[in-house]
Amino acid sequence: MLDRIIAAQVFVETVERGSATAAAEALGMSRAMVSRYLAAMEDWAGARLLHRSTRHMSVSPAGEEALTRCRALIGVAAGISGRAAETATPQGEIRVAMPGALADAVFLPMLRDFSDRYPRVSIDLQVTDRLVDLVQDRIDVSLRITSALDRAIIARRLGGVGSVLCAAPALLSRIGQPETPEALADRPCISYAQLGGKTWTLSGPDRTVRVEVAGPLQTNEAYLLLRAALEGIGIVILPAFAAAPHIANGNLVHLLRSWKPAELSLYALYASRRNLPATTRAFLDFVAGKIGGSALFRSG
Repeated sequence: MLDRIIAAQVFVETVERGSATAAAEALGMSRAMVSRYLAAMEDWAGARLLHRSTRHMSVSPAGEEALTRCRALIGVAAGISGRAAETATPQGEIRVAMPGALADAVFLPMLRDFSDRYPRVSIDLQVTDRLVDLVQDRIDVSLRITSALDRAIIARRLGGVGSVLCAAPALLSRIGQPETPEALADRPCISYAQLGGKTWTLSGPDRTVRVEVAGPLQTNEAYLLLRAALEGIGIVILPAFAAAPHIANGNLVHLLRSWKPAELSLYALYASRRNLPATTRAFLDFVAGKIGGSALFRSG
């Protein structure tokens, strides 16, 4: 129901302001997100609600009927949210998406503290490495690690994510430790399709090097990078938070310590800045606070 209320708000704003761009600005949404909500509205209605061209927009007969219903729905929702805002206590379910490696190494260990602080909040966790569609997948917050985001996406940067080059001791005993970044081209490497693929960029004391690597595996699932590294399949670049425990216990070796992969960022993606629910805001603030003070997010 929440998604349909937001869609109703988007539809009404678009009609009243005369364009999706103006509605996006008023609602604090990206233009792409507004378009998705409008498309969802038409899917739910089973009819075209707006006639759009590059210069003009008009409301169809079905759209006129939908407009009346949407205004009524928004009025009811406003009354409910007004009463809920009086308590402003985070409660209910929040649907969150994030990569498996992040969920395993970072999120689950902090979940008990979150539950203790917000006992009336439950989390529906969706584990995926892909960029989710917040509207279609009904996601309240998506945590994503990347080097850059589309400027149209609404996001909050939660912190930097350092990465390390590492491999299993058994693998290194067979192939020897690389002494320079260039030596990686002659070693079996496991690449991550989502970030850089088989082109690795490392920054050292006085220069930056791009190396074309090869090996037995490339994957789009970050958690499999860690599993493959532990199995001795190849050298990998891993987020520091995922590699740190295994480096500490000797199951992985940190290679080329003076050469750093490019730092990434952890972002929280959400649909709108306007009227952010108390539960969503509490989750964002909690995760940002935990990550900001975590040594796991430094490459060391």
